[in-house]
Amino acid sequence: MTDTTARPPRVLLLYYSYTGQSQKVLDTAGEVFRGRGCDVQTAEIKFTDPKYSEKFSRFPMRRVWPDMLSVLNAQKRNETGEIQTPDTVRDGDYDLILIGSPTWWDNVSMPLRSFLKSDEARKLLSGKPFAVFVVCRTFWRENLEGVRELAEAQGGRYVDEIHFTYPGDNLHSMLALTSYLGTGEYRKRSLGLKLPPTNVQPEQLEQARVFASRLADRLLSKTSAAPGQETI
Repeated sequence: MTDTTARPPRVLLLYYSYTGQSQKVLDTAGEVFRGRGCDVQTAEIKFTDPKYSEKFSRFPMRRVWPDMLSVLNAQKRNETGEIQTPDTVRDGDYDLILIGSPTWWDNVSMPLRSFLKSDEARKLLSGKPFAVFVVCRTFWRENLEGVRELAEAQGGRYVDEIHFTYPGDNLHSMLALTSYLGTGEYRKRSLGLKLPPTNVQPEQLEQARVFASRLADRLLSKTSAAPGQETI
């Protein structure tokens, strides 16, 4: 790992985010790392594939179910698509990479998968520690395991993870999310049913702060570790 004694540890917040939930979680973690003296950079992945990008370029969605279903088959086949990445992916030598991953149809989203299977990901992740932040409605495990496997295949070294699920059972959380996707507003009822809150909640952001603080402790301990001692 890169020697950080001559400079602050460098942390990259890498994510794709349509509704802003992955970004919200990573921004919260980033505040913790900045507060601990780290150099924090962000890398938002843009979904530019012409087959899908128009549907995901606007919020709220114009047609919720057709737009959501448009990527279902591609998601089930683990397909990749065209993306755009910022210079921060290519310009930095990072000591820790935080990956924010929303769940699309129980899986890694196509934009993030596309990056993690790219040559850019190999150059970024090779030999570097990474942690995974997953946001989802109810099913998170396949997404988390998928991100970990893809990042490790590119030479990254997994160090930790945290996941956040939206409140409510499968049916009610789906109704709450689709209502939000279609209106951009939080509604208390839909189709005559009471809806739970959707998206990442304040108490979960506090969990993200605690998690990030633990990672920061491990990262910063490198500066005082004995040669060869494992820290993060």
